[in-house]
Amino acid sequence: MRNIKPVKVGDFILDGRHIYIQSMLNIHSDDIEGNVKQAVELEKAGCEIIRAAIPDMNAVKLIPAIKNAVKIPLVADIHFDYRLAVESAAAGVDKIRINPGNIGSMDRIKAVVDACKSKNIPIRIGVNSGSLEKELLAKYGSPTPEALVESAMNHAALLERFDFDNIVISIKSSDVKKMIESYRLVAEKCSYPLHLGVTEAGTERMGLIKSAIGIGSLLCDGIGETIRVSLTDEPIKEITAAKDILKCINKRGGVKIVSCPTCGRTRIDLIGTAKKVEEALADSDKDITVAVMGCIVNGPGEAREADIGIAGGEGCAVIFKKDGTQRKIKEEDIVSELLAEVNNL
Repeated sequence: MRNIKPVKVGDFILDGRHIYIQSMLNIHSDDIEGNVKQAVELEKAGCEIIRAAIPDMNAVKLIPAIKNAVKIPLVADIHFDYRLAVESAAAGVDKIRINPGNIGSMDRIKAVVDACKSKNIPIRIGVNSGSLEKELLAKYGSPTPEALVESAMNHAALLERFDFDNIVISIKSSDVKKMIESYRLVAEKCSYPLHLGVTEAGTERMGLIKSAIGIGSLLCDGIGETIRVSLTDEPIKEITAAKDILKCINKRGGVKIVSCPTCGRTRIDLIGTAKKVEEALADSDKDITVAVMGCIVNGPGEAREADIGIAGGEGCAVIFKKDGTQRKIKEEDIVSELLAEVNNL
């Protein structure tokens, strides 16, 4: 386990004991009502930290409006203009995301640090392979993991120069392997909390696959305190995906569905049944494993670790429990009977 320097974001503490799910608002920054509505929806869906783009002074108005509507922390995403960071801090934002290197002169960086210091606001240094400094590109030839980490540590040093260490770091790349290697390297070099994500991961299908590999691998290594599954899709889907990733590696509770891939022995509509069960239990907070298996071979035998499950037969199925009890049911009753048993657990 990493020795993590705790950083407080709103009422949350990033210390590795809990992995926080983050997403970003995608409504135009001029639309305050729309951003507030989306922030509320994200909070209800399970988002724990929300980030909003603050591209101009008018967008700073988003901060109090969103803060009044949700209880979870709000991050201001800022590029180039240090005054936006200073005003966002004054407006009550919980964290600021910048690249100190593109903020400008040292007095401007100091102005941001002073504003954050006065309100104990952390700064997330966001390094991206697509915006690596020219001198580092010249030195390494491409945005290698070593180049990305050097960039992050250089940015951190700019803040540390003003005795500021209330820092979170992210190093994102659309290349999954490079992203994993970069985070492993920076985890060895610093104790700051790390925000994980595969940037520009793509639409829902590939974005989820890339994020599951990148984020999941690092979390299994004990690396990462906050995560964002970046999708070219509705932000709500990012929350669902993040929850599923955390659930798969036992970082969150909730129902886990296991089901077999079907074969020639299958005599029931296992694919349709599994989908119905998964949909029905998507919002359940029961910390159990439910098995939906096609036949007796893959039923109580291979799924013996499940708390409850079904194994299909010839137009029928057997409901089995971890305690060894079993009972036969009709195929048309599988979903309703299984869900009733789950509710009784």
